[in-house]
Amino acid sequence: MTLGKVKAILLKAKEIFLDFASKTSIHGVKYFGCPDRNWCEKFFWITVFALSVCSGALQIRKVYEKWDQTPVIVSFDEKFTPVWQIPFPAVTICPEAKTPISVLNFTREFHRFVDQFSKRNHQARDDALLAMMQLCDRANIFTLISKTVTIPNKKTLESYASLIRLLNIPKAEMLDDCIFLGERYNCSDLFSYTLTEEGVCLTFNILSAKDMLRTNVLQSSDPYITEQSEAPYWSLEMGYSREANITSYPRRTLGPGYSAGLSLFLRSDLTNHDYLCRGPIHGFKILLHSSSEFPQVSNKFIRIPMNHEVTVAVKPEKISTNDGLQSYSPERRQCFFNSERYLQFFRVYNQENCELECLTNFTLHRCGCVKFSMPRTSATPECEINQFRCMWNAEIELLEMGPTGHKLEELNFRARCNCLPACTSVQYDTEITQANFDWVRWARTMNISTMAVNGMQISRLGIYYKESQFMTSKRSELYGLTDFLANCGGLLGLCMGMSMLSVVELFYYSCIRPFALWTQNTEKGQPGKDGVVAVVESKNATVKGD
Repeated sequence: MTLGKVKAILLKAKEIFLDFASKTSIHGVKYFGCPDRNWCEKFFWITVFALSVCSGALQIRKVYEKWDQTPVIVSFDEKFTPVWQIPFPAVTICPEAKTPISVLNFTREFHRFVDQFSKRNHQARDDALLAMMQLCDRANIFTLISKTVTIPNKKTLESYASLIRLLNIPKAEMLDDCIFLGERYNCSDLFSYTLTEEGVCLTFNILSAKDMLRTNVLQSSDPYITEQSEAPYWSLEMGYSREANITSYPRRTLGPGYSAGLSLFLRSDLTNHDYLCRGPIHGFKILLHSSSEFPQVSNKFIRIPMNHEVTVAVKPEKISTNDGLQSYSPERRQCFFNSERYLQFFRVYNQENCELECLTNFTLHRCGCVKFSMPRTSATPECEINQFRCMWNAEIELLEMGPTGHKLEELNFRARCNCLPACTSVQYDTEITQANFDWVRWARTMNISTMAVNGMQISRLGIYYKESQFMTSKRSELYGLTDFLANCGGLLGLCMGMSMLSVVELFYYSCIRPFALWTQNTEKGQPGKDGVVAVVESKNATVKGD
């Protein structure tokens, strides 16, 4: 392209700009091309216009950051939620005494094991001892391990979970007089076995393994949950369906108060408690959790001392998410819908299940094995007791990745787990009261023989809703796309007087108008020259002719 053609194009561009400046609705631009304004006035308006553009751009950037980073707000719902719309909390009960002394005297067997380890071969009975050591208090395990040079691996083909089930205290020796909604039940009908890091515990109102776990992936020799009741009319996100009735599973209650809750007696035989393994604390640990959450009792629990009556007043906390947020990415709304996040071992997504799976995978990554209670496939080995320190260090290391992170993001295992909260979640806050429970005098007053429970300690536990309704929180849009555009339009209008039509004007004069002039000139029969150049040269020829 020749220099003359370039000059001609620039002249035509100037002509289009002057036409735009004289007709646009954008404030200040019309002063750029006024022939009666000197360069000082034009410079002043150009400076003011540039400052307005910069000011508007900075404000729009702040609005964009707010829209991008905090588009969601958690606020209270407009109305209260009755307690019958959510399941009664699942209750997991774990005894401090892990096995009857008639089955395994841990203290005696451990000292015999230490004294004779160097003199004899490893025997089958030692496998039960190693299984029991998996259940000991963490501080005690480190002490026990340090007492021997090397703790051997078990020799039997039975898994640790299977051995622990054989050592378990029977359900009938722990629970008695189970009452729910004012009706007395057989405790075996209300409670099922659940395999946890505390051993085999008893759980009330938990989902069945079929509904919670991916049973086709998990090993099948040792069931994690023995509950068989299915929940076809309830889901965490949708709640109870219209087909559900008051007896539908998971169980729910109709109102508040002790009589509308769960009450039961907990029994513990003093002779079964082993101080070397579990320390000086007697009683039970209980955990209140959602029916769809796999219990992790050692992380958060309520301790039930013996010879006490403990009442737990429950106040639910539920967070739901507006359907309009489904178009947002999980990172922006800071939660996952159940259909968005796939877990290898769980059918139901919640933060607790995700974190358990994350810990399982990280333990396998660090130690080459997992703890007996962790979900695993049939090809994944269980950790031996001499790998306990590795399991403990893996748990601590994974926790430290949260606040400290890692220099290389791809090595931050916790970040890659991405365990955001579930978009619909239910938690149960508790208020606990307790008093002495003189059950021996009570039994004598009621003419109940205490000979059958000689050497026993008994506590009574009651769990109920504190109020008939509770306040629900919900995630909703704080700053949607409409709000963002409205704020941008307001800022552009404030700084430059712009509107949507002003944007159309910019597009018209930068694209459509030049194309229209080029097309118009081509139709006049000047194919040999560039359209815009031809218009300028034609104008110059007319001026010379005059």
